[in-house]
Amino acid sequence: MDYRSSMESSETLRNKCAACYRQFNKLEHLVEHMKISYHSGHEPTCGVCKKHCRSFESLREHLIGPLPKQECKNIFSLRGCRFCMTILESPNSRRIHQERCQFSSVNSGLTTRMAALGLRDKAMIDYTSSRSPRVVALSCKMVGGGSDGSLDLCARVCITDESDNVIFHTYVKPSMTVTSYRYETTGIRPENLRDAMPLKQVQRKIQEFLCNGEPMWKIRPRGGKARILVGHGLDHDLDRLQLEYPSSMIRDTAKYPPLMKTSKLSNSLKYLTQAYLGYDVHFGIQDPYEDCVATMRLYTRMRYQKHKIEAYPLAADAQNRSNQVAWRQSEAERMSPDEILSISRSDYYCWCLDSLA
Repeated sequence: MDYRSSMESSETLRNKCAACYRQFNKLEHLVEHMKISYHSGHEPTCGVCKKHCRSFESLREHLIGPLPKQECKNIFSLRGCRFCMTILESPNSRRIHQERCQFSSVNSGLTTRMAALGLRDKAMIDYTSSRSPRVVALSCKMVGGGSDGSLDLCARVCITDESDNVIFHTYVKPSMTVTSYRYETTGIRPENLRDAMPLKQVQRKIQEFLCNGEPMWKIRPRGGKARILVGHGLDHDLDRLQLEYPSSMIRDTAKYPPLMKTSKLSNSLKYLTQAYLGYDVHFGIQDPYEDCVATMRLYTRMRYQKHKIEAYPLAADAQNRSNQVAWRQSEAERMSPDEILSISRSDYYCWCLDSLA
């Protein structure tokens, strides 16, 4: 290698992103990349080479995809957990960890549980303040309305806590005529809705429970009494319930960047449960309790990830905007890739921050 080639190679390495390892010919190109990539310590990271990935799907492709990094693949095949993507110290540690990491399915479903508890015909929310949950999961099942039965109408709703306990469950009487009960997937029959709780009453009960005595305008992510709401596709569920809730209190597994596809589209709950929890859902009649449990387990797994604690973890925080301004100035040229990464912040709210609240 001649002197010029050596210098060019050295310069390229200097302009290598410290997070995703992408290389650039010029430092200003690296700075522009960092400004739009929002790399941070909250991204899924390879336990072998420490490469940052935008999602766990990207990390999975890096480790075991069609074109994986071979060294990482070899180590992961021996010591990697296929559910949480963690690298363990030894194959034996991996075996023990993976047995604990895999969840079992909720085979009994809500019907059996509700019948045993005698709560099927007594839909009520009854939680004393001493054991009131901070985080709850919600799921709805829809029947069809309209001339072709394609309009989703909420006909069943379930809320659970972090221990998989049922807080609230009821059939819901839609405000318009049902033209398709979609029995093959909902298990709902006309008699289930005949004397069901009206939609407005369900809406009021859930709204009061979620707000927990706080006015809507006063609700904030930390330090308040309002509850964090977990679910999959919550925009649709809340819309069908005609219920509003602050986005800062919603944890949606369909929209959380680390759980999305590399194409930035949502994964199905069926796929997420199979890939990251290790069991199957949505066979035959679908149970809202089963969905609540799955989404809460996914949320809990994301929340308890260990990330570096930062005073201001979001790029949108006012304290971090000055850093981005600095990237456009001449001093950025004197920063190393690691230094640029150290001031870069995430563009999404990492759920691990809920454990600090």
